Amino acid sequence: MTNVLIVAEQSNGSLKKSSLNAVGAGQLLAARTGGQLHVALLGQGVGGAPAQLAALGVTVHVAEHAALAHGLAEAAAPVVAALARAVGAGYVGGAATSGGKDLLPRAAALLEAAMATEVLAFAGDGAQVLFRRPMWAGNVVADVELATAVKVFTIRPTEFAPAAPAAAPGEVKAVAASVDAAGLKTRFVSFEEVKSTRPELTEARVVVSGGRGTKGDFKPIEALADVLGAAVGASRAAVDAGWVPNDWQVGQTGKVVAPELYVAAGISGAIQHLAGMKGSKVIVAVNKDPEAPVFAVADYGLVGDLFKVLPELTEKVKAGK
Repeated sequence: MTNVLIVAEQSNGSLKKSSLNAVGAGQLLAARTGGQLHVALLGQGVGGAPAQLAALGVTVHVAEHAALAHGLAEAAAPVVAALARAVGAGYVGGAATSGGKDLLPRAAALLEAAMATEVLAFAGDGAQVLFRRPMWAGNVVADVELATAVKVFTIRPTEFAPAAPAAAPGEVKAVAASVDAAGLKTRFVSFEEVKSTRPELTEARVVVSGGRGTKGDFKPIEALADVLGAAVGASRAAVDAGWVPNDWQVGQTGKVVAPELYVAAGISGAIQHLAGMKGSKVIVAVNKDPEAPVFAVADYGLVGDLFKVLPELTEKVKAGK
């Protein structure tokens, strides 16, 4: 029997959607190991997030401290490591978000643990757990064994079902967080939030993305996104060209999304981009090149000029409302 600790994330007292997927992964792992599932929540002024987690039927350990208010990984890692030792966790994991990618490797170092990142599934027989993860920019998927006593991992939220509410809520426990704030080598300076009327890219139900084929003109992409109530995404080529902001990038080195509908316009479909959106329920591709790789993963494909196709599609959507 090996216990599992999942590190959840919150923002302004609200639980992040990716944490539900991380807890879902933790439930699968705890069922494999026969251990108990524990969830850690760090911050200051965590609001209703602990209750949201407890509703999933898990034990929630809440650590509040002024030094944890802004998500500094250097401050949070020792707290996570101490909690992992306290609950006897053999597995420590979380979502592969920007925060998870920053925090969990630091916790792994403190625990002298091997780590697997971007985990897609748990493999192996019985209690032997192998971590299925992409390698070589998604060209290879390998089952990896971690040989250390404690094993740390991050999961791709799009690959695991979110945890569902349980019949009985779990317990919420306060944790005394000991943080040497004066000894930290990093400090919080400021947070400049990108405000938009569109939904967050990783949590949107619909995403409309553009690539090199837009030639830098994202007006048709944005117009369609707005009538669909969608988020706007982009390929790395469009981001590298400076046409759109970095936080729009979808792909292996950007954000991984799995919306109900993903529209890829002017995107050829390099493997790195496909790795970030192939989990979408329905994929629609628009491209002038009939041989574009994106058509291999698309549920619906249209060979045509996006500057002609998208405005027509936008008008049809408007007319249908």
